[in-house]
Amino acid sequence: MRLRPYIASKDFEYITGWIDNERSHALWCANNFPYPVTQESFDDFLGKTMEQWAACPFAATDDSGRTIGFFRYSLNTESNEGFLASVIVDHRLRGKGCGREMLQLALRYAFEITGAERVQLNVFNENTEAKRCYERIGFVERDVQKDAFVYKDEKWSRCNMVIARR
Repeated sequence: MRLRPYIASKDFEYITGWIDNERSHALWCANNFPYPVTQESFDDFLGKTMEQWAACPFAATDDSGRTIGFFRYSLNTESNEGFLASVIVDHRLRGKGCGREMLQLALRYAFEITGAERVQLNVFNENTEAKRCYERIGFVERDVQKDAFVYKDEKWSRCNMVIARR
């Protein structure tokens, strides 16, 4: 697996193909852009987060160059803490270690290249598969915001998780 900057013309169609229902979409992006995702709404979201938080989008590719994962990363230089967001892998590869491998590469980048002391992320407690993946890597709960997000008739808790440089 390799990481590289996100390239809309190569990656967008793969990423949007991994989200096939509204609930999965909400679990992934907290409805920060509408479902179904359009190129325009996604590009607009990425542009705003790059401007506001310097959140750079990355793609994970397999050895043939096919896009298999995506995430955004930013670094708060005041706290020296990185932030991972919009983490997703091809739904056909979930449960096969691809998410773990992509996140390990992302953490290597965060700790070794950007010099972060810690990296955090947010996940809804209802996204049990993702939360389990993060825990296996070494992320631990730092804070839980109960009923932070409403999806239809459900209230989801947002869990902030953190991992420190070893």
